[in-house]
Formats: sequence, C-alpha cells, structure tokens
Amino acid sequence: MSKQKIEKLLIGTNNKGKLQEIKNLLPKYIEIHSTSEFNLKSPIENGKTFKENSLIKSKYFSKKTGLLCLADDSGLEIDLLNKDPGIYSARWGGKKGDFNKAIKKIYRELNKKNKYWKHKKIRARFVCALSISYLEKKIACVQAKVEGHISNKPKGRNGFGYDPIFIPKNKKKTFGEMRPAIKYKTDHRYFAFKKLRKFL
Repeated sequence: MSKQKIEKLLIGTNNKGKLQEIKNLLPKYIEIHSTSEFNLKSPIENGKTFKENSLIKSKYFSKKTGLLCLADDSGLEIDLLNKDPGIYSARWGGKKGDFNKAIKKIYRELNKKNKYWKHKKIRARFVCALSISYLEKKIACVQAKVEGHISNKPKGRNGFGYDPIFIPKNKKKTFGEMRPAIKYKTDHRYFAFKKLRKFL
C-alpha cells in the first residue's frame, strides 16, 4: 500500500489543535477526514510507549471506518519528574482534557521536587510518535523529539496543550508564544512528519 500515492486519509484524533496541526503538515492533494465525521470516541490507550499508543489509535480508527488512518501520540517528558507526564500527558488534564489544570499540576509537582526549580533550567522534551495503519496492518510508525526546558510561567496563547510552558532548545520563546507558521517548522510533530513523508 505504501507504494501507491495516498489520496484519502483519516486523522485519528479528537484533539482539534492536533488535527489542525497535522492537516497543515500533510500534502494538499490528500483528502482528509476526521474522527468527528464518524462520531468516534478514542480507544483506551494502554500501551507502554508513545509508539504503542499511536498504533492502538491508528489501527482502531482504521478498523472502525475502513480508511487508512494516521494517528499521533505525543507528550511532554520532564527530567525532574522522572519523565512524567510522558505518555499520560493528556490524562493529567483530567477527563475533560483541561490543560490549564495539567499545567498547574506540573508546577505543583516541580515545587514538590525542588522549590527553587524556577531558578534552574528544567530539562524537558516533547515526543511525537506517528503511525499509519490500514485495518490491522501497520504501514509505518516513526518517532521524533524536541529538547528544551520548562518556562517558569505559562506564556503565549498560540498552540495547544503544554505549548505555553515549553521553550525549545536555543529559543527564547515558548511554543505558545510562537507564530503557528514558525512553530510548525520547529516542533516534534514536524520532525516526526519528516520521517513519515516517504510513506505518503
């Protein structure tokens, strides 16, 4: 299947910010469908890694719709928190996926570990795994990451999720402060897409 040009693709996510970002990275000739068109809820993500969870989603949504599916699993790893929230990044926002709540939890946990953390560079990275599946068959699965550190307060209203508290390496602004066009070319999803392009 990877030898043919993909013309139609389901994006396996119910996260609107993620959906938009993926749409912007895909070639324009691909006809894109979203899970909301099929009124599909997300599957239980019980994998132990980003790649496993990405494949759970792409296979599940593909089987439900009969379409080739691209799914993303991504999250934030913070070294001081033993790489948490990691694969549980979305779940730190509770059932409603409230990332303001998740960000407050991160700051609370950092304070517990080191009350002077704001005076240090707390190393962190965004990780993104992307997979393409057709029914039960894995077509591709790749992973990329972007290193950086945690901002001592949320900054910026762009992006989504943890973007306002992550400052990529060699940059001064958080992902939340960057213009979308700039962020798309520097984030973890972009680098994962570069690895995935040969399958599209």
